[in-house]
Amino acid sequence: MERNLKNVLVISFGFLLLFTAYGGLQSLQSSLNSEEGLGVASLSVVYAALILSSMFLPPILIKKLGCKWTISISMCCYITFSLGNFYASWYTLIPTSVILGLGGAPLWSAKCTYLTIAGTSYAEKAGKNAKDIINQYFGIFFLVFQSSGIWGNLISSLILSQSSTKVEISEEDLECCGAHNCLTDTTNTTESAKPSNSLIYTLLGVYTASGVLAVLLVIIFLDQIKSDQAETEKEKPSFWSTFLATFRHLKDKRQCLLIPLTMYSGFEQGFLSGDYTKVYVTCALGIQYVGYVMICFAAVNSLCSLLFGKISQFTGRKFLFALATLTHTACIIALLLWKPHPKQLAVFFVFPALWGLSDAVWQTQTNGLYGILFEKHKEAAFANYRLWESLGFVIAFGYSTKLQAYIKLYILLSVLVLSMVMYGAVEYLEAKSSPGTPTATKKENGEPHSQET
Repeated sequence: MERNLKNVLVISFGFLLLFTAYGGLQSLQSSLNSEEGLGVASLSVVYAALILSSMFLPPILIKKLGCKWTISISMCCYITFSLGNFYASWYTLIPTSVILGLGGAPLWSAKCTYLTIAGTSYAEKAGKNAKDIINQYFGIFFLVFQSSGIWGNLISSLILSQSSTKVEISEEDLECCGAHNCLTDTTNTTESAKPSNSLIYTLLGVYTASGVLAVLLVIIFLDQIKSDQAETEKEKPSFWSTFLATFRHLKDKRQCLLIPLTMYSGFEQGFLSGDYTKVYVTCALGIQYVGYVMICFAAVNSLCSLLFGKISQFTGRKFLFALATLTHTACIIALLLWKPHPKQLAVFFVFPALWGLSDAVWQTQTNGLYGILFEKHKEAAFANYRLWESLGFVIAFGYSTKLQAYIKLYILLSVLVLSMVMYGAVEYLEAKSSPGTPTATKKENGEPHSQET
Protein backbone atom coordinates (compact mmCIF):
# COMPACT_ATOMS: atom_id res chain seq x y z
CA MET A 1 0.00 0.00 0.00
CA GLU A 2 2.79 2.44 0.94
CA ARG A 3 4.37 2.25 -2.52
CA ASN A 4 1.03 2.66 -4.29
CA LEU A 5 0.08 5.53 -2.00
CA LYS A 6 3.45 7.18 -2.71
CA ASN A 7 2.72 7.01 -6.47
CA VAL A 8 -0.79 8.44 -6.01
CA LEU A 9 0.66 11.34 -3.98
CA VAL A 10 3.41 11.96 -6.56
CA ILE A 11 0.80 12.26 -9.34
CA SER A 12 -1.47 14.41 -7.12
CA PHE A 13 1.25 16.88 -6.15
CA GLY A 14 2.66 16.88 -9.70
CA PHE A 15 -0.77 17.97 -11.01
CA LEU A 16 -1.09 20.47 -8.14
CA LEU A 17 2.19 22.18 -9.14
CA LEU A 18 1.36 22.09 -12.86
CA PHE A 19 -2.18 23.47 -12.53
CA THR A 20 -1.14 26.05 -9.95
CA ALA A 21 0.69 27.62 -12.89
CA TYR A 22 -1.86 26.96 -15.65
CA GLY A 23 -4.93 27.86 -13.53
CA GLY A 24 -3.39 31.18 -12.50
CA LEU A 25 -2.43 32.00 -16.09
CA GLN A 26 -5.85 31.07 -17.45
CA SER A 27 -7.61 33.47 -15.05
CA LEU A 28 -5.29 36.32 -16.13
CA GLN A 29 -5.30 35.81 -19.92
CA SER A 30 -8.21 38.15 -20.76
CA SER A 31 -6.74 40.96 -18.60
CA LEU A 32 -3.00 40.41 -19.11
CA ASN A 33 -3.06 39.91 -22.90
CA SER A 34 -6.05 42.04 -23.83
CA GLU A 35 -4.59 43.54 -27.03
CA GLU A 36 -6.78 42.45 -29.96
CA GLY A 37 -8.24 39.73 -27.71
CA LEU A 38 -5.00 37.71 -27.79
CA GLY A 39 -5.49 36.16 -24.32
CA VAL A 40 -9.00 34.78 -24.88
CA ALA A 41 -8.12 33.74 -28.45
CA SER A 42 -5.26 31.63 -27.04
CA LEU A 43 -7.66 29.95 -24.57
CA SER A 44 -10.10 29.22 -27.40
CA VAL A 45 -7.24 27.57 -29.33
CA VAL A 46 -6.29 25.52 -26.23
CA TYR A 47 -9.75 23.95 -26.07
CA ALA A 48 -10.00 23.45 -29.84
CA ALA A 49 -6.66 21.58 -29.77
CA LEU A 50 -7.91 19.63 -26.75
CA ILE A 51 -10.90 18.39 -28.77
CA LEU A 52 -8.60 17.10 -31.53
CA SER A 53 -6.17 15.69 -28.98
CA SER A 54 -8.85 13.73 -27.11
CA MET A 55 -9.97 12.09 -30.37
CA PHE A 56 -6.56 10.88 -31.51
CA LEU A 57 -3.64 11.00 -29.08
CA PRO A 58 -4.30 9.33 -25.66
CA PRO A 59 -4.45 5.63 -26.67
CA ILE A 60 -1.49 5.97 -29.07
CA LEU A 61 0.83 7.75 -26.58
CA ILE A 62 -0.08 5.57 -23.58
CA LYS A 63 0.55 2.43 -25.65
CA LYS A 64 3.91 3.65 -27.00
CA LEU A 65 5.33 5.48 -23.95
CA GLY A 66 3.51 4.07 -20.94
CA CYS A 67 1.68 6.19 -18.36
CA LYS A 68 4.71 7.69 -16.59
CA TRP A 69 6.36 9.14 -19.72
CA THR A 70 3.04 10.22 -21.23
CA ILE A 71 2.39 12.25 -18.06
CA SER A 72 5.93 13.71 -18.08
CA ILE A 73 5.89 14.74 -21.76
CA SER A 74 2.34 16.12 -21.57
CA MET A 75 3.36 18.24 -18.57
CA CYS A 76 6.16 19.74 -20.69
CA CYS A 77 3.47 20.86 -23.16
CA TYR A 78 1.92 22.95 -20.36
CA ILE A 79 5.28 24.57 -19.54
CA THR A 80 5.59 25.85 -23.14
CA PHE A 81 2.43 27.94 -22.54
CA SER A 82 4.07 29.67 -19.53
CA LEU A 83 7.16 30.33 -21.67
CA GLY A 84 5.02 31.71 -24.51
CA ASN A 85 3.60 34.31 -22.12
CA PHE A 86 7.07 35.84 -21.54
CA TYR A 87 6.82 37.42 -24.97
CA ALA A 88 3.09 37.35 -25.61
CA SER A 89 2.24 37.74 -29.29
CA TRP A 90 0.17 35.87 -31.88
CA TYR A 91 3.36 34.06 -32.97
CA THR A 92 4.22 32.79 -29.49
CA LEU A 93 0.90 32.27 -27.67
CA ILE A 94 -1.13 30.58 -30.42
CA PRO A 95 1.48 27.83 -31.21
CA THR A 96 2.09 27.19 -27.47
CA SER A 97 -1.71 27.04 -26.93
CA VAL A 98 -1.91 24.35 -29.62
CA ILE A 99 0.92 22.41 -27.93
CA LEU A 100 -0.81 22.71 -24.52
CA GLY A 101 -4.15 21.55 -25.96
CA LEU A 102 -2.53 18.55 -27.65
CA GLY A 103 -0.87 17.58 -24.35
CA GLY A 104 -4.06 18.00 -22.30
CA ALA A 105 -6.00 14.87 -23.24
CA PRO A 106 -3.05 12.40 -22.98
CA LEU A 107 -2.15 13.90 -19.57
CA TRP A 108 -5.62 13.30 -18.09
CA SER A 109 -6.10 9.91 -19.77
CA ALA A 110 -2.68 8.67 -18.56
CA LYS A 111 -3.45 9.89 -15.03
CA CYS A 112 -6.81 8.04 -15.00
CA THR A 113 -5.21 4.89 -16.46
CA TYR A 114 -2.34 4.98 -13.92
CA LEU A 115 -4.62 5.42 -10.88
CA THR A 116 -7.03 2.73 -12.13
CA ILE A 117 -4.26 0.17 -12.74
CA ALA A 118 -2.53 1.01 -9.42
CA GLY A 119 -5.84 0.62 -7.55
CA THR A 120 -6.72 -2.64 -9.30
CA SER A 121 -3.29 -4.23 -8.73
CA TYR A 122 -3.31 -3.27 -5.03
CA ALA A 123 -6.89 -4.56 -4.59
CA GLU A 124 -5.90 -7.94 -6.11
CA LYS A 125 -2.92 -8.28 -3.75
CA ALA A 126 -4.85 -7.16 -0.66
CA GLY A 127 -8.04 -9.07 -1.55
CA LYS A 128 -10.14 -5.88 -1.49
CA ASN A 129 -12.82 -4.47 -3.81
CA ALA A 130 -11.05 -2.77 -6.76
CA LYS A 131 -13.80 -0.14 -7.17
CA ASP A 132 -13.39 0.99 -3.53
CA ILE A 133 -9.60 1.35 -3.82
CA ILE A 134 -9.87 3.21 -7.17
CA ASN A 135 -12.46 5.62 -5.68
CA GLN A 136 -10.14 6.13 -2.70
CA TYR A 137 -7.21 6.97 -5.02
CA PHE A 138 -9.31 9.41 -7.08
CA GLY A 139 -10.55 10.97 -3.83
CA ILE A 140 -6.96 11.60 -2.68
CA PHE A 141 -6.06 12.98 -6.12
CA PHE A 142 -8.96 15.46 -6.28
CA LEU A 143 -8.52 16.52 -2.66
CA VAL A 144 -4.95 17.66 -3.49
CA PHE A 145 -5.62 18.80 -7.07
CA GLN A 146 -8.67 21.01 -6.37
CA SER A 147 -6.59 23.41 -4.25
CA SER A 148 -4.46 24.34 -7.31
CA GLY A 149 -7.01 27.06 -8.18
CA ILE A 150 -6.39 28.66 -4.80
CA TRP A 151 -2.56 28.61 -4.91
CA GLY A 152 -2.22 29.74 -8.54
CA ASN A 153 -4.49 32.74 -8.02
CA LEU A 154 -2.97 33.59 -4.64
CA ILE A 155 0.52 33.75 -6.21
CA SER A 156 -0.73 36.06 -9.01
CA SER A 157 -2.50 38.46 -6.64
CA LEU A 158 0.40 38.63 -4.14
CA ILE A 159 2.93 39.35 -6.89
CA LEU A 160 0.80 41.77 -8.95
CA SER A 161 -0.30 43.75 -5.87
CA GLN A 162 3.39 44.76 -5.38
CA SER A 163 2.93 47.25 -8.23
CA SER A 164 4.11 50.72 -7.20
CA THR A 165 1.81 52.44 -9.74
CA LYS A 166 -1.63 52.37 -8.16
CA VAL A 167 -3.94 53.75 -10.84
CA GLU A 168 -7.07 55.58 -9.73
CA ILE A 169 -9.90 54.53 -12.01
CA SER A 170 -12.04 57.54 -12.92
CA GLU A 171 -15.86 57.60 -12.85
CA GLU A 172 -15.76 58.02 -16.64
CA ASP A 173 -13.70 54.82 -17.00
CA LEU A 174 -16.06 52.98 -14.61
CA GLU A 175 -18.89 53.70 -17.07
CA CYS A 176 -17.09 51.28 -19.40
CA CYS A 177 -17.21 48.44 -16.85
CA GLY A 178 -19.96 45.87 -16.41
CA ALA A 179 -22.60 44.44 -18.73
CA HIS A 180 -22.57 47.39 -21.16
CA ASN A 181 -18.78 47.51 -21.42
CA CYS A 182 -17.18 49.69 -24.09
CA LEU A 183 -15.55 47.27 -26.54
CA THR A 184 -13.14 49.90 -27.89
CA ASP A 185 -12.15 51.57 -24.63
CA THR A 186 -11.84 48.60 -22.28
CA THR A 187 -8.27 47.92 -23.33
CA ASN A 188 -7.29 51.53 -22.58
CA THR A 189 -8.46 51.14 -18.99
CA THR A 190 -6.70 47.80 -18.72
CA GLU A 191 -3.51 49.13 -20.28
CA SER A 192 -3.26 52.07 -17.88
CA ALA A 193 -3.47 49.70 -14.92
CA LYS A 194 -1.21 47.01 -16.38
CA PRO A 195 1.57 45.92 -14.00
CA SER A 196 5.23 46.50 -14.87
CA ASN A 197 7.11 44.01 -17.05
CA SER A 198 9.40 43.05 -14.15
CA LEU A 199 6.37 41.97 -12.06
CA ILE A 200 4.89 40.02 -14.97
CA TYR A 201 8.24 38.28 -15.60
CA THR A 202 8.53 37.45 -11.86
CA LEU A 203 5.06 35.88 -11.95
CA LEU A 204 5.78 33.91 -15.14
CA GLY A 205 9.13 32.78 -13.68
CA VAL A 206 7.35 31.39 -10.59
CA TYR A 207 4.75 29.64 -12.77
CA THR A 208 7.39 28.15 -15.08
CA ALA A 209 9.44 26.92 -12.10
CA SER A 210 6.28 25.33 -10.66
CA GLY A 211 5.73 23.44 -13.95
CA VAL A 212 9.36 22.29 -14.12
CA LEU A 213 9.13 21.04 -10.52
CA ALA A 214 6.03 19.03 -11.46
CA VAL A 215 7.89 17.31 -14.32
CA LEU A 216 10.95 16.55 -12.15
CA LEU A 217 8.73 15.18 -9.36
CA VAL A 218 7.07 12.73 -11.79
CA ILE A 219 10.29 11.69 -13.58
CA ILE A 220 12.25 11.10 -10.36
CA PHE A 221 9.64 9.66 -7.98
CA LEU A 222 6.87 8.04 -10.05
CA ASP A 223 7.28 4.31 -10.68
CA GLN A 224 6.63 3.07 -14.20
CA ILE A 225 3.47 0.98 -14.09
CA LYS A 226 4.07 -2.76 -14.38
CA SER A 227 3.31 -5.01 -17.33
CA ASP A 228 -0.38 -5.05 -16.35
CA GLN A 229 -0.61 -1.91 -18.45
CA ALA A 230 0.32 -3.66 -21.69
CA GLU A 231 -2.32 -6.30 -21.02
CA THR A 232 -4.91 -3.62 -20.28
CA GLU A 233 -4.09 -1.90 -23.55
CA LYS A 234 -4.54 -5.14 -25.50
CA GLU A 235 -7.98 -5.61 -24.01
CA LYS A 236 -8.98 -2.11 -25.05
CA PRO A 237 -10.85 -1.66 -28.34
CA SER A 238 -8.87 -0.22 -31.24
CA PHE A 239 -8.51 3.53 -31.65
CA TRP A 240 -10.84 3.68 -34.68
CA SER A 241 -13.60 1.72 -32.95
CA THR A 242 -13.39 4.10 -29.96
CA PHE A 243 -13.35 7.13 -32.28
CA LEU A 244 -16.42 5.90 -34.20
CA ALA A 245 -18.17 4.85 -30.97
CA THR A 246 -18.02 8.50 -29.79
CA PHE A 247 -20.10 9.62 -32.76
CA ARG A 248 -22.22 6.47 -32.90
CA HIS A 249 -23.22 7.28 -29.32
CA LEU A 250 -25.10 10.33 -30.65
CA LYS A 251 -27.75 7.90 -31.94
CA ASP A 252 -28.87 7.70 -28.30
CA LYS A 253 -31.61 10.33 -27.95
CA ARG A 254 -30.62 11.03 -24.33
CA GLN A 255 -27.05 11.93 -25.35
CA CYS A 256 -28.34 14.43 -27.93
CA LEU A 257 -30.65 15.97 -25.32
CA LEU A 258 -27.70 16.40 -22.91
CA ILE A 259 -25.52 18.32 -25.44
CA PRO A 260 -26.78 21.83 -24.40
CA LEU A 261 -26.25 21.06 -20.69
CA THR A 262 -22.72 19.78 -21.37
CA MET A 263 -21.87 22.80 -23.54
CA TYR A 264 -23.32 25.14 -20.91
CA SER A 265 -20.62 23.89 -18.51
CA GLY A 266 -18.00 25.25 -20.95
CA PHE A 267 -19.94 28.49 -21.56
CA GLU A 268 -20.35 29.38 -17.88
CA GLN A 269 -16.73 28.62 -16.93
CA GLY A 270 -15.55 30.53 -20.02
CA PHE A 271 -17.64 33.56 -19.03
CA LEU A 272 -16.26 33.65 -15.49
CA SER A 273 -12.56 33.31 -16.39
CA GLY A 274 -12.71 35.25 -19.69
CA ASP A 275 -15.32 37.98 -19.17
CA TYR A 276 -16.15 38.49 -15.50
CA THR A 277 -12.45 38.81 -14.61
CA LYS A 278 -11.91 41.43 -17.35
CA VAL A 279 -15.01 43.64 -17.67
CA TYR A 280 -16.00 43.60 -13.99
CA VAL A 281 -12.90 42.91 -11.84
CA THR A 282 -9.90 44.25 -13.81
CA CYS A 283 -11.91 47.16 -15.20
CA ALA A 284 -13.24 48.41 -11.85
CA LEU A 285 -10.65 47.17 -9.31
CA GLY A 286 -7.44 46.37 -11.23
CA ILE A 287 -5.69 43.18 -12.36
CA GLN A 288 -4.26 42.48 -8.88
CA TYR A 289 -7.75 41.53 -7.66
CA VAL A 290 -8.38 38.84 -10.29
CA GLY A 291 -6.52 36.20 -8.25
CA TYR A 292 -8.41 36.93 -5.02
CA VAL A 293 -11.78 36.79 -6.80
CA MET A 294 -10.89 33.46 -8.49
CA ILE A 295 -9.69 32.04 -5.13
CA CYS A 296 -13.20 32.69 -3.83
CA PHE A 297 -14.64 30.74 -6.80
CA ALA A 298 -12.14 27.86 -6.43
CA ALA A 299 -12.64 27.50 -2.65
CA VAL A 300 -16.48 27.46 -2.81
CA ASN A 301 -16.34 25.19 -5.87
CA SER A 302 -14.14 22.62 -4.07
CA LEU A 303 -16.21 22.60 -0.89
CA CYS A 304 -19.53 22.34 -2.74
CA SER A 305 -18.19 19.61 -5.07
CA LEU A 306 -17.40 17.55 -1.98
CA LEU A 307 -20.72 18.43 -0.32
CA PHE A 308 -22.97 17.80 -3.35
CA GLY A 309 -21.23 14.52 -4.13
CA LYS A 310 -22.26 13.38 -0.63
CA ILE A 311 -25.79 14.85 -0.32
CA SER A 312 -27.02 13.95 -3.83
CA GLN A 313 -27.99 10.50 -2.54
CA PHE A 314 -30.45 12.18 -0.13
CA THR A 315 -31.73 15.11 -2.21
CA GLY A 316 -31.66 13.54 -5.68
CA ARG A 317 -30.08 15.22 -8.68
CA LYS A 318 -33.24 17.10 -9.77
CA PHE A 319 -33.18 19.25 -6.62
CA LEU A 320 -29.48 20.10 -7.13
CA PHE A 321 -29.97 20.96 -10.82
CA ALA A 322 -32.90 23.21 -9.83
CA LEU A 323 -30.74 24.92 -7.16
CA ALA A 324 -27.90 25.55 -9.67
CA THR A 325 -30.34 26.85 -12.31
CA LEU A 326 -31.98 29.32 -9.91
CA THR A 327 -28.59 30.48 -8.58
CA HIS A 328 -27.12 31.04 -12.05
CA THR A 329 -30.28 32.74 -13.34
CA ALA A 330 -30.21 35.14 -10.37
CA CYS A 331 -26.48 35.84 -10.96
CA ILE A 332 -26.98 36.51 -14.69
CA ILE A 333 -29.88 38.93 -14.07
CA ALA A 334 -27.93 40.70 -11.30
CA LEU A 335 -24.83 41.01 -13.53
CA LEU A 336 -27.01 42.57 -16.26
CA LEU A 337 -28.29 45.22 -13.84
CA TRP A 338 -25.18 45.86 -11.69
CA LYS A 339 -22.79 48.74 -12.34
CA PRO A 340 -19.48 47.67 -10.73
CA HIS A 341 -17.81 50.22 -8.45
CA PRO A 342 -14.67 49.88 -6.24
CA LYS A 343 -16.72 50.93 -3.17
CA GLN A 344 -18.80 47.72 -3.46
CA LEU A 345 -15.81 45.42 -2.92
CA ALA A 346 -17.76 42.57 -1.27
CA VAL A 347 -20.11 42.23 -4.27
CA PHE A 348 -17.15 41.33 -6.53
CA PHE A 349 -16.65 38.23 -4.36
CA VAL A 350 -20.33 37.29 -3.95
CA PHE A 351 -20.74 36.55 -7.68
CA PRO A 352 -17.82 34.07 -8.02
CA ALA A 353 -18.89 32.37 -4.75
CA LEU A 354 -22.42 31.77 -6.09
CA TRP A 355 -20.95 30.84 -9.48
CA GLY A 356 -18.71 28.28 -7.74
CA LEU A 357 -21.72 26.78 -5.94
CA SER A 358 -23.61 26.31 -9.23
CA ASP A 359 -20.54 25.09 -11.10
CA ALA A 360 -20.05 22.38 -8.47
CA VAL A 361 -23.51 21.05 -9.36
CA TRP A 362 -22.84 21.17 -13.12
CA GLN A 363 -19.57 19.26 -12.65
CA THR A 364 -20.48 16.58 -10.10
CA GLN A 365 -24.07 15.94 -11.18
CA THR A 366 -23.51 16.02 -14.96
CA ASN A 367 -20.58 13.60 -14.57
CA GLY A 368 -22.74 11.42 -12.32
CA LEU A 369 -25.68 11.62 -14.74
CA TYR A 370 -23.50 10.44 -17.65
CA GLY A 371 -22.15 7.57 -15.53
CA ILE A 372 -25.65 6.38 -14.59
CA LEU A 373 -27.44 6.87 -17.92
CA PHE A 374 -24.71 5.35 -20.09
CA GLU A 375 -23.31 2.70 -17.79
CA LYS A 376 -22.69 0.24 -20.64
CA HIS A 377 -21.02 2.81 -22.93
CA LYS A 378 -19.05 4.88 -20.42
CA GLU A 379 -16.01 5.51 -22.64
CA ALA A 380 -18.05 6.83 -25.59
CA ALA A 381 -20.29 8.84 -23.23
CA PHE A 382 -17.42 10.59 -21.44
CA ALA A 383 -15.67 11.22 -24.76
CA ASN A 384 -18.86 13.07 -25.77
CA TYR A 385 -18.84 14.91 -22.44
CA ARG A 386 -15.28 16.17 -23.05
CA LEU A 387 -16.05 17.00 -26.68
CA TRP A 388 -19.17 19.13 -26.03
CA GLU A 389 -17.81 20.83 -22.90
CA SER A 390 -14.62 21.77 -24.75
CA LEU A 391 -16.72 23.09 -27.65
CA GLY A 392 -18.57 25.30 -25.14
CA PHE A 393 -15.19 26.73 -24.01
CA VAL A 394 -14.07 27.28 -27.63
CA ILE A 395 -17.23 29.23 -28.49
CA ALA A 396 -17.25 31.24 -25.22
CA PHE A 397 -13.61 32.31 -25.56
CA GLY A 398 -13.99 32.69 -29.34
CA TYR A 399 -16.69 35.40 -29.20
CA SER A 400 -15.35 36.95 -25.96
CA THR A 401 -13.82 40.08 -27.56
CA LYS A 402 -16.41 40.45 -30.31
CA LEU A 403 -19.54 40.97 -28.17
CA GLN A 404 -20.45 43.19 -25.25
CA ALA A 405 -20.90 41.48 -21.90
CA TYR A 406 -24.70 41.91 -21.79
CA ILE A 407 -25.10 39.99 -25.09
CA LYS A 408 -22.94 37.17 -23.68
CA LEU A 409 -25.09 37.10 -20.54
CA TYR A 410 -28.26 36.80 -22.66
CA ILE A 411 -26.62 33.95 -24.63
CA LEU A 412 -25.69 32.29 -21.32
CA LEU A 413 -29.28 32.62 -20.04
CA SER A 414 -30.72 31.22 -23.30
CA VAL A 415 -28.39 28.19 -23.26
CA LEU A 416 -29.22 27.61 -19.57
CA VAL A 417 -32.99 27.61 -20.25
CA LEU A 418 -32.55 25.30 -23.27
CA SER A 419 -30.30 22.99 -21.17
CA MET A 420 -32.90 22.67 -18.43
CA VAL A 421 -35.76 22.01 -20.86
CA MET A 422 -33.74 19.23 -22.52
CA TYR A 423 -32.53 17.87 -19.17
CA GLY A 424 -36.19 17.71 -18.11
CA ALA A 425 -36.91 15.67 -21.25
CA VAL A 426 -34.12 13.22 -20.28
CA GLU A 427 -35.59 12.79 -16.79
CA TYR A 428 -39.04 12.25 -18.33
CA LEU A 429 -37.68 9.57 -20.70
CA GLU A 430 -35.91 7.88 -17.78
CA ALA A 431 -39.02 7.92 -15.59
CA LYS A 432 -41.07 6.49 -18.47
CA SER A 433 -38.59 3.69 -19.25
CA SER A 434 -38.15 2.62 -15.59
CA PRO A 435 -41.24 3.61 -13.59
CA GLY A 436 -40.36 1.28 -10.71
CA THR A 437 -36.80 2.49 -10.08
CA PRO A 438 -36.19 5.78 -8.28
CA THR A 439 -33.37 6.96 -10.56
CA ALA A 440 -33.42 10.42 -9.08
CA THR A 441 -32.33 9.17 -5.70
CA LYS A 442 -29.56 6.86 -6.81
CA LYS A 443 -26.17 7.84 -5.56
CA GLU A 444 -24.78 10.24 -8.16
CA ASN A 445 -21.38 10.72 -6.67
CA GLY A 446 -19.63 12.03 -9.79
CA GLU A 447 -16.05 13.07 -9.22
CA PRO A 448 -15.39 16.79 -9.69
CA HIS A 449 -14.25 17.37 -13.24
CA SER A 450 -11.52 19.95 -13.72
CA GLN A 451 -12.06 23.28 -15.61
CA GLU A 452 -8.44 23.60 -16.35
CA THR A 453 -8.07 21.13 -19.19
